[in-house]
Amino acid sequence: MIVTMAFVLLLAGTFGGGKSAFAAEAPEIHAEAAILIDADSGKILYQKDPELTLSPASMTKMMSEYLLLEAIKNNEVSWDDKVTISETIHKLSQNRSLSNVPLRVDEEYTVKELYEAMAIYSANAATMALAEHVAGSETKFVEMMNAKAEEMGMKEYKFVNSSGLNNRDLVGNHPAGDPEEENMMSARSTGLLAYNLLKDFPDVLETTSTPVKNFREGTDDEIVMKNWNWLLPSLVYADKYSVKGIDGLKTGSTDLAGFAFTGTAKQDDMRLISVVMKTDSYEARFKETAKLLNFGFDQFESQMIVNKGDKPEGDSTVDVVKGKEKEVGVAAGESFNVVTDKNTEEPYELSYEYDKSLLTEDGELTAPLKQGDKVGQIVLKSTGEDFGYITGDKGSSIPLVTTESVEKAGWFTLTMRAIGGFFSGVWISAADAVKGLFS
Repeated sequence: MIVTMAFVLLLAGTFGGGKSAFAAEAPEIHAEAAILIDADSGKILYQKDPELTLSPASMTKMMSEYLLLEAIKNNEVSWDDKVTISETIHKLSQNRSLSNVPLRVDEEYTVKELYEAMAIYSANAATMALAEHVAGSETKFVEMMNAKAEEMGMKEYKFVNSSGLNNRDLVGNHPAGDPEEENMMSARSTGLLAYNLLKDFPDVLETTSTPVKNFREGTDDEIVMKNWNWLLPSLVYADKYSVKGIDGLKTGSTDLAGFAFTGTAKQDDMRLISVVMKTDSYEARFKETAKLLNFGFDQFESQMIVNKGDKPEGDSTVDVVKGKEKEVGVAAGESFNVVTDKNTEEPYELSYEYDKSLLTEDGELTAPLKQGDKVGQIVLKSTGEDFGYITGDKGSSIPLVTTESVEKAGWFTLTMRAIGGFFSGVWISAADAVKGLFS
């Protein structure tokens, strides 16, 4: 349980100055659903029907990428692992009407090769081969996808395959769901997936930013893989819908999905993530993405409002019982970055709260305490229109921690304090009695 201090600190105080109120007039986005997120804090800057559940098509592959990269991080899979190809995946890979690179049953492919085909060219059969390699079967991999989505806190989702194709394209070999089903996600869940992918595995951008790469260069199966993100420099719409700093992330299209795109770009110290779902053409998804990202960079700025170690104004210590010292300092345990509207001046409200479960009835902490112990949190609240954070409330606070250690006092010290307190009370009572005689 948290108890909030009785006063509120404005950003103009000890914790720094700032601006607020998301009062910007957003552009009209021609998509069924859309969202714009600050990639650092998770702050939502724009949203349109964010909970509407739609097909993400190949944006699904962001989850497949996440699980592969997690398996590599955990030393369960290596980039140099050799992957063999099943007859089912071989047949699917020959269907060039789907996004594919040709795969052979008599060849072995490295995880790195297949990953690049998945992330750059959205290769469906390559994605399925990786799913089998990571989990043993695509069915098991789909179970992992749904479990990871729940772990991330996604609300609107259902995965039935690793690639994002409609199950009918898998000609009876779909790993889960009905024969005509597709994966489903909302813009909010897609944005949360992208946020976690970039937060946990930022190196994914080294691959997603690659405009062109040859698959199996120097072999009979060599194929030029042009990135489907046509906003990347040198590609189709880079000049027409210019977005400075764009380097990812994933496109998607099926009959059900229309044309969707999760984009990301970085300008100066600020990275944004955008999602547009169910636009009506290849070009539209890039046009709407450019409008959304450029709006974000034009209208908002990232601002440090609290530095790690900053202390609350006027009340930077807490009383301690049973300690060698009788009080301990508190300060911000982390720095606090927020995104503010460049064109407004309304302040945020910034307050600090103590964890009531750690306090005595008199509002004291109990020794022993270690430096850096979390004893509460510093909470930010916008006074203007506020869409919240893609992670829920996690982005709106940072820990309030102790600035030094306080050892528990020995029995002798505690005994003497108790005796001193007793006699102090007796002396005060006696003094009050004497004063009463002469009043």
